[in-house]
This record gives sequence, C-alpha cells and structure tokens, in this order.
Amino acid sequence: MTGRVERAGVTWLEYAYGPDLVPDGPPDPSGMWRYRDLLPLDPGPVRYPLPVGGTPLLAAPALRAALGLPAVWLKDETRHPTGSNKDRATALVIEDGLRRGIGTVTTASTGNAAVATAFGAAAAGLRAVIFVSTGCRREKLALMTRAGARVFAVPDGYAAAVDLSRTAAAAFGWLDRNTGVVPATLEAKKTVAFEVWEQLGRELPDVVVAPVGDGPTLVALGKGFEELRRCGLTERVPRLVGVQAQSCSPLVRAWLGEPAATEQLDPGGTVADGIAVLRPATGPAVLDAVGRSGGGMVAVPDDVLRRAVGTLASRAGVPAEPAGAASLAAVGAALDGGLLDAAETVVLLVTGRGVAPTGDPGGPAEVPVAATLDDVERALAPR
Repeated sequence: MTGRVERAGVTWLEYAYGPDLVPDGPPDPSGMWRYRDLLPLDPGPVRYPLPVGGTPLLAAPALRAALGLPAVWLKDETRHPTGSNKDRATALVIEDGLRRGIGTVTTASTGNAAVATAFGAAAAGLRAVIFVSTGCRREKLALMTRAGARVFAVPDGYAAAVDLSRTAAAAFGWLDRNTGVVPATLEAKKTVAFEVWEQLGRELPDVVVAPVGDGPTLVALGKGFEELRRCGLTERVPRLVGVQAQSCSPLVRAWLGEPAATEQLDPGGTVADGIAVLRPATGPAVLDAVGRSGGGMVAVPDDVLRRAVGTLASRAGVPAEPAGAASLAAVGAALDGGLLDAAETVVLLVTGRGVAPTGDPGGPAEVPVAATLDDVERALAPR
C-alpha cells in the first residue's frame, strides 16, 4: 500500500500498481488471499482460519435459456462459510485484528455481516459484539447467538446501531468491521472483481449487476475493476448497475434526481432486508462509481424479488435470499432501460444465501436492548 485518498466520501487505499501485483496461472486454494499484494496486508502467514473467496462463476444454461441472455453469468457468493459476500470483509478485518492482538470485533448489520462476524470471530478465537435493529430477523439472530456473539438490539434502527457500534469500537479499542466506513471492507470485497476477470479468461464482462444496501459491494467492484486497469491488465471497466428494493430505494431516487416518496423509504416494507438501508454508508461513492462506469440504478418490487429467488433455485440451483437475488430481479428493468443488451456478457452478483424460516429458530428470540454506550458497558461487565 502506498497511500490513501478520499473519493466521494470513501477512503481509497492506493498501491504501486503494475501487472506483477496480480498472480499468473490458474486460481489456487488460497482464495481471496491470492490477491494479497493488492490488500493492506504486511508479509507473514494468513491466520484467519475459514476459507474465503474463490467462489464460482456459473454459466447456468437453464437460466440463460429462460432469460434469453446467452452470455449471462452468476457470481455465486452464497458458497462462503456463512453464505454471503460479507465473509470477505470479515476475514480481512479479523486478520488485521489477529496480527495486532485485538480480542473483540464489532459491527452493526441488517443480518449477513453480523452472521459473518459472529462465525468468523468464533473461528478465530475473538469475541464478537453485534448491534442490530430491533427488526432483525429471528433466524439471523439465532445464528449470531449460536456462534457465541453478544448481540444488542438498538431501538432507533440500523443507522443508530452503526453509530453505537462505532462509538463502542473507539471507546473500548475494539476492531471496527462496520461496512464501508472501514477501508478494509472495501479492499476485501474488491477481490470479486479480480476473480470475475480471471474466471472469464482474463477478460472483463460488459456489465456487472449488484444489489445495493449500504453500497460498499458495488463501490468495491468499481475499485477492483479500476485497479485492474491501473495495473495495465485491461483497457476499460464494465458498466455497473446497482439494484435496490422499490420500497427502500434512496439511491435510485438520487440517481434519477427525483425526491423519494415515503413508500420508497420504508426499510420494513420489503422482503429484501439485506439491502433495506435508509442511510447508505457509501451512498455518494455508489453514485460516483455507477456514473464513472456509464451504468445506472434500478429499483425492483417485492413480487419480482420473490420470483427471482425461485428462478435462481429452479434454473441455477442457487439458494439465494431476496436481497441476494436482486441482481437477477433487475434484469428486466435494466433491459427495458437500455442499461444492458441481451447479447452482452453480463455478470449477476448473488450476494447471500436464503435462511429458511422455521417455527423454532434454534436460539433465543430476544436479545438485550441497548441505546447508549453505558447500556453496552453494563451488559458486558463481569458479574
């Protein structure tokens, strides 16, 4: 790493770019760590114990036929240990903590990042302290607590949970894994772009479609593709298309230059809880990345999201949750809006696996409520 700059409100780590930073030869079992020369890592063995990265790029012939898109691909991030792309960011943050001897990691999350943090911390021997909104799904709460995380519900919603988690990290010296605001989370997620390029025979797709909640997944894709260009390995970048749920689509409305109606700012109004974010952490950077690439933003209704979940299962064998299936759900709107062409090479990023609802979520239904740092400190104090 050679330095850092600010771009659209996001800290952007810079490297001494050149083709030698990306390894030659076929991908190997090291997964994401294959690209360690483009990650903020000092020399030394990687201690993070779970496999991360190296997820497949699927052709899915039945899906291609159903969509009429002969060159569509699925980047299947559901293959990660906890079923989502959030394992990448968790791995890099915890690897840094292991090297620095920090024993607690914290994050706020709508679900998947918290689950990834809970299980990653358990595997690495760290304590995880998680902050969620009071509307977090019971199944995901059960997964977090099953992995031994201390979980707090924050009554004022996800944005307040982020603020409390970051305040606690600063006050107690914990690792901060909050998405988008910590550079390592972008750095880890950009490795998806490197993998896609290698998996397509060191060629770039024309378009990449990705779900957008807080936004770092799309921002990181843009950074990864730009770094390939700056390394002299490509001459262009793909167009990026970001997708939000219609009932919680603040960045789509901002992209279109239209004020959002009340029903377009309701995080509780969509099945896609993983992308239902009112105050996206990297919102300006998302719009910047989309604009630089020549792409766009689309919103999709819940009935289309639900159909996309079924289509991914029946036509590709991929068990996505609604937020994870948003890229497929957006295909129709993107075609109609001229954001992609049926003849182009299109990669749909499937970000998360479905969690099956059950009558018994396998863990406690309730977690303590915390509104202030004092609440957290009291709850964590030895008894």
